[in-house]
Amino acid sequence: MRIDELREYCLSKPFTEETMPFGDDVLVFKVAGKMFALISLSSPDTVNLKCDAVYASELRERYTEVQPGFHMNKKLCNPVSLQGSLEEKMIQSLIDHSYEEVFKGLPKRCRRSCADEGVEMTERNEMMFFCVRRLDLILLLAFGE
Repeated sequence: MRIDELREYCLSKPFTEETMPFGDDVLVFKVAGKMFALISLSSPDTVNLKCDAVYASELRERYTEVQPGFHMNKKLCNPVSLQGSLEEKMIQSLIDHSYEEVFKGLPKRCRRSCADEGVEMTERNEMMFFCVRRLDLILLLAFGE
């Protein structure tokens, strides 16, 4: 999978934003402000994805392209090689899993508003933005700057 294909696939996920919080070399994909994929632009041969701890262990045993994170949480993050023998469908499945792991960690109200079938996508995006901003405000009030 090429970086442009990975980018397009990540951005196809609802409520996904593309950011560069670690400088001009690292592209980060977030859902509701929470990272689910990270890739270096200078060496786009590996993508870091979040993963359930048990599933991560299984993946590492089964695929040499999946390794424990070096500068990331070694139990929950996997650098996944895009240059190995993993099929595109499998990489997409790992991106989906990462997105879902992050999404299910969001506050219930945000998840519920996103799952509401009767809400237009633009309204859902506004609601997600509201939930994230409200959470930021609550944390700021509770803990200060």
